[in-house]
Amino acid sequence: MEDATGNGVLKKRKNLGSKKDDESCTGDTDVGQKESKSAPNNSKVIGIVFASLLLDLLAFTMILPLLPALLEQYAAAAEGAGGEGAGAGGAGAGGEGGAGLYAALLRAVRGFQRLSGAPAGATPVLVGGALGSMFSLLQFLTSPVVGSLSDAYGRKPMLLLCLGGISASHLVWGLARSFGVFVLARALGGLARANVSLAMAVVADVSDDTQRARGMALVGLAFSVGFTLGPLGGAWLARGGAGGAAPAACALALSLANMALVALALPETLPKEKRTPLRLSARKAAALVLPWQLVRFSAAPLGARARARLHALGRVYLLYLFLYSGLEFTLTFLTHTAFHYSAMQQGKMFLVIGVIMAVLQGGAARRLGAAGAARAARGALLLTPLSFLCVSQAARPAPPLLPPLAWLWTGLVLFAICTAFAVSCLSELAARGAGAGARGAVLGALRSLGALARALGPLAAATMYWWGGPVLTYAVGAALLLLPAAMLCRAEL
Repeated sequence: MEDATGNGVLKKRKNLGSKKDDESCTGDTDVGQKESKSAPNNSKVIGIVFASLLLDLLAFTMILPLLPALLEQYAAAAEGAGGEGAGAGGAGAGGEGGAGLYAALLRAVRGFQRLSGAPAGATPVLVGGALGSMFSLLQFLTSPVVGSLSDAYGRKPMLLLCLGGISASHLVWGLARSFGVFVLARALGGLARANVSLAMAVVADVSDDTQRARGMALVGLAFSVGFTLGPLGGAWLARGGAGGAAPAACALALSLANMALVALALPETLPKEKRTPLRLSARKAAALVLPWQLVRFSAAPLGARARARLHALGRVYLLYLFLYSGLEFTLTFLTHTAFHYSAMQQGKMFLVIGVIMAVLQGGAARRLGAAGAARAARGALLLTPLSFLCVSQAARPAPPLLPPLAWLWTGLVLFAICTAFAVSCLSELAARGAGAGARGAVLGALRSLGALARALGPLAAATMYWWGGPVLTYAVGAALLLLPAAMLCRAEL
């Protein structure tokens, strides 16, 4: 989820002179004027985007509660690969290649455990984290490319291409009988994950200043509902040891329905006269993949003022999500080791968090205007350090004032509140700072920075957690989270 709030910057820039800068920074001013005349159509488009994202996220999250059991199956297959039947391609092993790939990943994870001091019981979580990092890194590579292509060729064709890739990933998952094929399914899904930034670009295309925060809040609401109901649906479909075949088939059906919805109901929101021709070069390619170029939004056609503002926003976004995603990843370690939460209790914990987020995004976040989204982003980033400071107190054997469980849930409620606003409002700020012909590239680059942060943040936080302990990890993390909060408070939005 991501947001952008230029706070009346559009009108100010018109009076600042540079026409060229105005066109590149605020090329959507006339669109916003047209959009106000056709608000019902715009609301319909935003509704279609919400439905599309909800279908996508329900399908995407169905696998989450199944990952531990799936990884246990592949672990058993890897252990039996040396046996007589392992190479014959049984239902669990699926051949020596899949077992060998899992064994190689397991060696890498165990090497990380020796360096970080992580206990043996954390192996399944770390293997799952490694797959998640691979997924995020692939998303990091493709999101800015697809975003730039959508600025040149339109949102709808690129969105359909991504949804086709996602459908293929669910199909391959359903057919997977080896770890290698399962990894292929996850890789296809990671490469096609640019649909989220494209959906945000569509919302920004059809929104004026007063509507954009509401549209981005609905994107955030889709995430909250999807991540709340999708895992429950996956667990229900896999009940009784049914395995992953039924959830994979349901995810495929949802993805195909999503493709049909977009193909039949979603109009193209970027007219040809507002598209930016794609010019391929070595410099352009570097701007699409190098992090220090992405954080400057070098691939997007922007004026100097807009680029400076987005550069400041990109640094905040990257640093915030690097710290936040790492600390978020370790929460399951804390609740398991310190509070002895079962998988079901952890599921209920995230259900409560999801419900709080959904209520806030469906209510308060939808009513934010331009200035409100900027204030909400600053407030959310200032609240995040406090939430993890509470969690650090929960990790103490005898914390002051409150018992550990009370500190934990105080931190989790604050965590849910800041999560409901932070990323969606930052994305709205980014979308507001880009004209129509640059919006896909800007939101693709922003999404790519987020994927990079989510790939590296959990690795750094897990190392700190097992090396220094949870109290130090959350206290240091809370202190470091003050940096992006201070940077955003100082930034000109």
